[in-house]
Amino acid sequence: MAKDDKTTEDAPAKGGKKKLIMIIAIALVALIGGGAGGYMIFAPKKATAEPPPTPGVVSVLDAITINLADGHYLKLKMTLQATTEAAEAPDGSKALDIAIEEYSGRKMDELMSNAERDRTKKELVAKVVKAYTVEKKKEVMDIYFTTFVIQ
Repeated sequence: MAKDDKTTEDAPAKGGKKKLIMIIAIALVALIGGGAGGYMIFAPKKATAEPPPTPGVVSVLDAITINLADGHYLKLKMTLQATTEAAEAPDGSKALDIAIEEYSGRKMDELMSNAERDRTKKELVAKVVKAYTVEKKKEVMDIYFTTFVIQ
């Protein structure tokens, strides 16, 4: 009878462990599924990138001379790459004014390195594009240096 008592005591314990494991597994599946579903619903939506502008006419601007620091000069000639959204070829006066403001008083050594020249050009492009944006329509998409001489 002693053997029978042990077998009857073990039987409910084994059945209880199976139920406990099943309950834990179901709870984990529900938590993981709920978390994934919540993430899908409430996750911030990624902004759709606007398509790049389509190139239009190129406006060639007159060369200008800009005073640098320590008596040096920069002769700069650039062109504006307009977009097809521009009604007409852009007037370069804003771009030339921004270039004068950007480069005036800079040291010659700063502009002699390619890295610094590229960095300042990116800043100039950003300012020019912003200046030629009308009602969220970009009329200018890029600038090109055709002359960049430091003396």
